[in-house]
Amino acid sequence: MTGKVYLVGAGPGDPELLTLKALRVLRSADAVLHDDLVAPEILQLVSPTAQIFNVGKRCGKKKIQQAEINSLMVALAASGLRVVRLKGGDPLIFGRAGEEIEALRGSNIPFEIVPGVTTALGAAAAAQIPLTHRRASSSLVLITAHLSKKGATRKGAAESDASDWSNFVASGATLVIYMPGQNYAYIAKRLTAAGLAGNTPCAIISRATTKYQRTHRTTVVELHRAPQLVAPTLLVVGEVVGLADPAAVAMEFALPELLQRNDKDTVLPEPVFNTLRPQTPAAIDEESMS
Repeated sequence: MTGKVYLVGAGPGDPELLTLKALRVLRSADAVLHDDLVAPEILQLVSPTAQIFNVGKRCGKKKIQQAEINSLMVALAASGLRVVRLKGGDPLIFGRAGEEIEALRGSNIPFEIVPGVTTALGAAAAAQIPLTHRRASSSLVLITAHLSKKGATRKGAAESDASDWSNFVASGATLVIYMPGQNYAYIAKRLTAAGLAGNTPCAIISRATTKYQRTHRTTVVELHRAPQLVAPTLLVVGEVVGLADPAAVAMEFALPELLQRNDKDTVLPEPVFNTLRPQTPAAIDEESMS
């Protein structure tokens, strides 16, 4: 009897960011194959009777090849087990889920994808950085700082990658760079070569959403001076990073100057007054019906 594989997102680190479905699937799993970046607290939620396999690949050091992971998933499910492939963040964003889906389909193994809070969203929230803002950025791009070895050998792959960075910069999008490594000078060079201004704010977020999180804010031109924070790290680049500064936020959302005055004779303009006036339940009902 064939079992089933669940490709599950563990989120960026904080166990409380797991979805309810992910928690339910973990507790009922017969076998769990997890990455190195999955927090120990999350693994403690797995059923004590389940088989647990660490199949992580981190910092260029591979304990197991992707083909072996695929074979292990297929073999466990083919024996009738309920298998969870547990990945940090979301399984569909830089998680090699596409390759595993191909292997499962090729072996006629049923599977289901359980999304998770991807690292970009979790890290930005923890660092209080709005990834989009109507006055700073209306789009978001998730990229990695390097090509795979296989991709780098393809004709024109490196040139295409460099061109993409120029397109991203020209769009004015917020850039979130996964796996930036420690060579920040190289990344800064690529960003400036793509046309990004040197005074563009950026932030390095280390071990996001955990008790060990550290955030270093700087600019592209000063990025090469950034400290070597502990992996995993994420690099956020764009004007929105400046909005993590409480003073900048206060300035951005300041009320009109007249609201700061203490002159008791000042009369608020009707549009401003309406914006600030609390709505009564009746007013809310009328508005929803119109």
